[in-house]
Amino acid sequence: MTDEKAIRELIDTTKGADEREILRIIDKSLESRPLELAESAALLNCDDGALIARIESAARAVKEKIYGRRMVLFAPMYISNYCVNDCAYCGFKYSNKSIPRRNLTLGEIAEETLEILKSGHKRILIVSGEDNKKCDVDFLVKAIETVYGVEYRGNKIRRVNVNIAPCEAGGLKKLKAAGIGTYQLFQETFHRETYSSLHPSGPKKDYDKRLAIFEKCFEAGVDDVGIGVLYGLYDYKFETLSMLSFASYLDGKYGVGPHTISVPRIEPAEGCDNSSIARYPVPDDEFKKLIAVLRLSVPYTGIILSTREKPEFRDELVKVGVSQLSAGSRTEPGGYGAPGKATGQFVVSDERSLQEVISQLVDSGFIPSFCTSCYRSERTGAAFMEMSKSSHIHDFCDTNALLTFHEYLLDFAPAELADRGERLIARMKNEVLDRKQSDIFIKLYTELTSGKRDVFV
Repeated sequence: MTDEKAIRELIDTTKGADEREILRIIDKSLESRPLELAESAALLNCDDGALIARIESAARAVKEKIYGRRMVLFAPMYISNYCVNDCAYCGFKYSNKSIPRRNLTLGEIAEETLEILKSGHKRILIVSGEDNKKCDVDFLVKAIETVYGVEYRGNKIRRVNVNIAPCEAGGLKKLKAAGIGTYQLFQETFHRETYSSLHPSGPKKDYDKRLAIFEKCFEAGVDDVGIGVLYGLYDYKFETLSMLSFASYLDGKYGVGPHTISVPRIEPAEGCDNSSIARYPVPDDEFKKLIAVLRLSVPYTGIILSTREKPEFRDELVKVGVSQLSAGSRTEPGGYGAPGKATGQFVVSDERSLQEVISQLVDSGFIPSFCTSCYRSERTGAAFMEMSKSSHIHDFCDTNALLTFHEYLLDFAPAELADRGERLIARMKNEVLDRKQSDIFIKLYTELTSGKRDVFV
């Protein structure tokens, strides 16, 4: 799946690619064609400022060609910080005896959901440490059912995704039946020696078993998966190319690449000396470039950016290919309803509320989106990939983004933001929708204004 020697050789042999070659690769990417691994390596190695600007500009163009101007928003919900693994970089690690631990009850999960709903979110990512005695699959299923059952003034969470430890086929089928969208799991690092040194004990110590979860997902019918690495643990070029190689493997074997790729950078965590662990820090300019290269390499994949990054830098990164943002995030169990009783997984750098993030997106000309229609219209897995690879998913994204944003403005926005948001909707309707889409949008927009909710195409 990933060949460390071959990836190293690619990094070495593609250094110094001339301007003509870089421009050829950029032109290819603008056709929304996935790049070969060597082409991605050449872009990662590019150090010419003018060419890097062209790479980043192309990334924005490709993202908007496929997904439109929308930016999907979600909130993570940590339900347990108990963990039997001893990952060196994580505040939840087993040996960290100094932190308060908490495993939410179903009642507390309902309270957290209510607080998230009150902010306007419609999509939750459930996150949990790995401890089957505290939080097994059956409890996760009950947690998901609890989240879906909470209502606030007619609003409900419409999609629950999960970022949880690997489980067996039976557990995956239970999660699928409970209504999960994407099953997300990060390899953290694809470099085996580094992986071994950072994961000394616990089930996560097994590199191959962790990576094998994605094949189990497809075989169990969970056809939307999310991958990622923790940048800073090893050379970012190696990690990016390894992740792309694995994405290509999944696409080749199952006809379905990863639905999302997440790009967290290592942040301080209580009880961890991450200053010594992060031996390969990724400077901001290199991080921005690698996100753009990911967008050009796998144009069909959603790229997720967390609140690990500072607000002003997040505002830059949405312009080079990011398509999903967490907002108003809390990384400790109970952090929305009863903060301070447990410790978070890492330090949050962007502490803006959902409303503040939306306000900035509006100013930047992006459509804040709460859309979950693909999950509920059987546009997942191979169906989603076919539509995104052909850019036809764009036929739905802008319309649904505008509709869900209008719904948010009606139910949650203060007057000033509602006014600016509606002006953006009016402008975007004319800029991004064709006549047929516009007619459908106007009909559904009117239904929302009249009191109907949860409409989509």
